[in-house]
Amino acid sequence: MPAAVLFDLDGTLVDTEPHWWRATATVARGLGVDLGPDDEPDVLGRTVEHTAAHLLSRAPRDHDAGDTGDALTRAFAGELAHSFDVMPGATPLLRELTAARIPTALVTASPRSIAALVLPRLGHRFDEVVAAEDTRRGKPHPDPYLEAARRLGAHPSRCVALEDSPAGVTAASTAGCHVVVVTRTGLPTLREIRSIA
Repeated sequence: MPAAVLFDLDGTLVDTEPHWWRATATVARGLGVDLGPDDEPDVLGRTVEHTAAHLLSRAPRDHDAGDTGDALTRAFAGELAHSFDVMPGATPLLRELTAARIPTALVTASPRSIAALVLPRLGHRFDEVVAAEDTRRGKPHPDPYLEAARRLGAHPSRCVALEDSPAGVTAASTAGCHVVVVTRTGLPTLREIRSIA
């Protein structure tokens, strides 16, 4: 059994990445920036602060980074207020982990305020939540995963991390976790996770 299972949020447990992209595109337009495929590495799986800095680097005029970050968070929260889907397999896997008494942590690049909007839909009590505010460096740096493992008292090499974005995969693998890449087909079963731990 793994010592703990660490979950990304957006695009892994819940299908919110399209909402984040739309929110970012809305804020970008207000800055005079049109988002395209080349922007994905600086938008998907990244912190609000990183995405804000990326947008400002492309903006034709100077804008305040804090205001831009706040605008991104508000726009994302507005998107999530309408609806979002839980990823296939997420609920059964979380139930299996609870039954097996395997500790879980949420490791998200989103602010804690966004995680708080989403968590009730999952119906699972995570042992720890590491949000964007909790580490100095976010994904793709290993800091968020190292912090989650530290809080759980588990060595990263005995943890399994579930991720969907290149930034998240890099963060988890650099931290020393076993990584399962989640696709749109859904999350693995506990048996599948055990086979790689």
